[in-house]
Amino acid sequence: MIKTDILIIGAGPTGLFAVFEAGLLQLKCHLIDALPQPGGQCSEIYPKKPIYDIPGYPEVLAGELIDNLMEQIKPFQPGFTLGERAETIDKLDDGTFVVTTNKGTKHHAPVVAIAGGLGSFEPRKPILDNLAKYEDNGVAYMIKEPEMYRGKKVLIAGGGDSALDWSIFLADIADEVTLVHRRNEFRGALDSVEKVQHLKNQGKINLMTPSEVAGLHGKKTLEKVTVQNVDTLEETEVAVDHFIPLFGLSPKLGPIADWGLEIEKNAIKVDNSYDYQTNIPGIYAIGDVNTYRGKLKLILCGFHEATLMCQSAYQRIYPDKKYVMKYTTVGGVTGFDGSKKEAPKAVVKSID
Repeated sequence: MIKTDILIIGAGPTGLFAVFEAGLLQLKCHLIDALPQPGGQCSEIYPKKPIYDIPGYPEVLAGELIDNLMEQIKPFQPGFTLGERAETIDKLDDGTFVVTTNKGTKHHAPVVAIAGGLGSFEPRKPILDNLAKYEDNGVAYMIKEPEMYRGKKVLIAGGGDSALDWSIFLADIADEVTLVHRRNEFRGALDSVEKVQHLKNQGKINLMTPSEVAGLHGKKTLEKVTVQNVDTLEETEVAVDHFIPLFGLSPKLGPIADWGLEIEKNAIKVDNSYDYQTNIPGIYAIGDVNTYRGKLKLILCGFHEATLMCQSAYQRIYPDKKYVMKYTTVGGVTGFDGSKKEAPKAVVKSID
């Protein structure tokens, strides 16, 4: 039985930052994640994708953000159960919880924080007869290492931010980039649409709209695709090394949906007037996995929610103690390993 103060389900950026905020309160955390490494989607799906809305970082790669968060929480020595999915939860007579994974690992804590992002997810795949034949042989549903596409011919399908952003990014890496979308209009950011148009005019992106991929060809690995214009039905064969359909993810809460939590549109309803607690006292939901009026699925919003959740968790664990918040610029940061980052001393100067 693994025992901790706060059991965090999900080791994405929100879950990791919760460790830091809990550590400032001297609360120990343990994290469960079905993925084999911390970081959630930032590590598994787009580690090399730039993020632009993290305060203090004009631009940071998703994987780099996770590396920084891991370094930030190192003094608080969190535990990890990776490669296992939180399967069941049992509430004991004393109000604490036992969470058991699909591999039978049991975790005991007075507070559970669900930070599962979009939950378990699967890529939305195009309907093509021989698609499975080319999976891992030219067809991929996410880009983990852009360098593998250097000097290659890449065809991306999709009309959202991911399709636009990766087309722009790979334009300087791949030998040839083709972007296929079934409509003339894109769902992504206007700035990205304009960049794609600019790269098309420069001859760096081959834009095919309104079109869709209608066939895949190749003996063992993918060699070419058939692209069909949805208006004229005219077909064009395009030589490619890689086909990357980016149609988004199909999120599922998984076993968490059966825990008796109040669910709305595949997300967990929480009380955002105070602490992001669910309808079950002692269970919180933070980050993209929760929903409330005005909810924005942004990493920085998850950081805010994690901070307030930890304050509430402290009061739940220590109801007789009064916590007085101290700014880290005043009190510094003291790790569980005895390390301490001292706050700078105030300098007093006399006035002549």
